[in-house]
Parts: sequence; structure tokens; C-alpha cells
Amino acid sequence: MSDHWIDPKTSQSLAVLVESVTAPLLIQHAAPICLELDIDTGLEVPANPARTVEVVKALVIQSLSEMPAGGDLTITACETPNGVELEFADTGCDVENRNRRLPMAAASMGASIGWQNCPQGGGAVTVVFPRPGDQRRMAA
Repeated sequence: MSDHWIDPKTSQSLAVLVESVTAPLLIQHAAPICLELDIDTGLEVPANPARTVEVVKALVIQSLSEMPAGGDLTITACETPNGVELEFADTGCDVENRNRRLPMAAASMGASIGWQNCPQGGGAVTVVFPRPGDQRRMAA
């Protein structure tokens, strides 16, 4: 049974996919989280939608676990020469003090992940989905 009003696995828009995965997680979180979403609605889902859902869900859950008393979560995406970059920045602790896990779905799509501290505090993780021609061929 899904808590989503839109099935994110069928979305062509990355913004719709991210919002429909993130919103139920924010509602279930014990403390208030201010979400800022900055993704062009015309930006298409850069990889397999079901696996992209898994990546988004895993990284939002990691961010929320760093903010048990609440905070801010900013999710942005843009197209770059390297592919589509999707970033999750939160006001939790610095990245050195986190359990930084690479979602298996990201690895299976050939996406790379980088962690960094945010200048205003907290941490950010950036997922780079390679362009379709650059992805390694994986068994389905």
C-alpha cells in the first residue's frame, strides 16, 4: 500500500518524483522540517524511476535521521556536462560525524555520490546520474 497520491515510479518529472517521495517522509517525521525544493519541473528523471525513488528515499531518510529535533532540508537538481546532479542539503551535523551510506540503487545505476559540509552548518550529499550514453550496462 502506498502513501503517495502520485506513484513516483511512473513520473517523468524529477521534481514530481522527489516531492512525492519526500512529502510522506516529512509528514511521518517526529519534528518539523522546512523543505525547500528547487528542481525545474521540466527536468526529466535521469535514470530508472524505481531505482531513483530508492535513492531519493534513502537519502531523505539519512537527512531526517540527522535532524531529530527538526531543521531544514533543501533538495536541488540541475543538468551539468557530467549528467544530472541531485543534492540533498540539511542542517544536521557535519558529514564527518555521520553514517554516510551509498544507496545500492545508486551504485547499480552508475551514479556517483559526494559528501560535503555546508558553509552554514550541516551536510550535503550530491548524487550525479551519468548521461544515458555514459552509464555502465547493468543487468536488469
